[in-house]
Amino acid sequence: MSILEMKVPSPGESITEVEIASWLVKDGDYVEKDQPIAEVDSDKATLELPAEESGVITLKAEEGDVVEVGQVVCLIDRDAAKPSGDAKTDEKAPEVKVEAPKVEAKKPEPAKVENTSYAANTPSPAARKILDEKGISPAQVSGSGRDGRITKNDAEQASVAPMGVSHNGGSRGSTTSRLSMLRRKVAERLVSVKNETAMLTTFNEVDMSEIFRIRKQYKEEFAAKHGVGLGFMSFFTKAVVRALQMYPEVNSMIDGNQMVSYDFCDISIAVSGPKGLMVPVVRNAENLSFRNIEASIKDLAIKAREGNITVDEMTGGTFTITNGGTFGSMLSTPIINPPQSAILGMHNILQRPVAIDNQVVIRPMMYVALSYDHRIIDGKESVGFLVAVKEGIDNPVEILMNGDERKALEL
Repeated sequence: MSILEMKVPSPGESITEVEIASWLVKDGDYVEKDQPIAEVDSDKATLELPAEESGVITLKAEEGDVVEVGQVVCLIDRDAAKPSGDAKTDEKAPEVKVEAPKVEAKKPEPAKVENTSYAANTPSPAARKILDEKGISPAQVSGSGRDGRITKNDAEQASVAPMGVSHNGGSRGSTTSRLSMLRRKVAERLVSVKNETAMLTTFNEVDMSEIFRIRKQYKEEFAAKHGVGLGFMSFFTKAVVRALQMYPEVNSMIDGNQMVSYDFCDISIAVSGPKGLMVPVVRNAENLSFRNIEASIKDLAIKAREGNITVDEMTGGTFTITNGGTFGSMLSTPIINPPQSAILGMHNILQRPVAIDNQVVIRPMMYVALSYDHRIIDGKESVGFLVAVKEGIDNPVEILMNGDERKALEL
């Protein structure tokens, strides 16, 4: 018998452990080489674990287990024969029906080993102790472990249902689910930012009229030539890069008692993925054209939403842009993406009356917000940075396109 031990590969630098989010196969299944067999969560992303060889798999870790990089999580018997197609089509239905009573008779068996094994809706010994201390019945807890078993973490998160009687006949049920490692890490980082930085937010508003005109005039020609749409994000990225070069403190980070400043602009773009918020990075944005920026953002966004993005593509940014306007947000105070020192928040665009040359006119306006770490960025730099962004958005042709919009768009 030739047995392959599959170990957890390193998903990226500095990651030492992952969590088995879900097994995509069952114990004893025959798997093909490169077939996805599990999803694993790191503190940065959810990744698929492919089978290294073909054969019958034996699982050595449970869903929800935190395992170290290099730890064996399953075995693959490479000598096992692949089930034939004929075997799947054999006339076995009558046999299953005949044996059904015997299967039913075996169902109580898990109860006999309740104290030493796990089963559906059955708590582990540690979980049972916690539930007993809380006075909570296992029937009130939804297990997140394999086959629905109740893990210690499930028991720790379980709470006593509020007392009272519903007089309107409505449902009063609740569910408990385990947070993914990615979500737990995001929560941990957000709390640490609030507690460990001197975060402030400054606001301004930008006039989107010129960008609206440019996009309306060139969007079809731009898409036909370059294969990507001309969106707002390339303009904001260009405006941010210019502002970062004008105010290098904003493109800096704290490292102990030192401030590290960068002469390049790696812009993190916040996108919504299936597992939550992700921030893929557009590298060296200062060297990219409008076309290059749009293509990079499109490629990274697709990877993030399809779960194919790598850890390297989400680490190392020096500044973040987030667009809550896509969800309808009018104004917010974005939280810094550590270890960065600042983040720009975009919002929805509304037609609003504004005073232009002593005349009240209707313009497409957007509020923008800059959250920054006041430990290394003073008010002068933060306000100046946001004003520089505003200048680029209000007057993109002159400031971002060197006075030639067609050349800037490579048309």
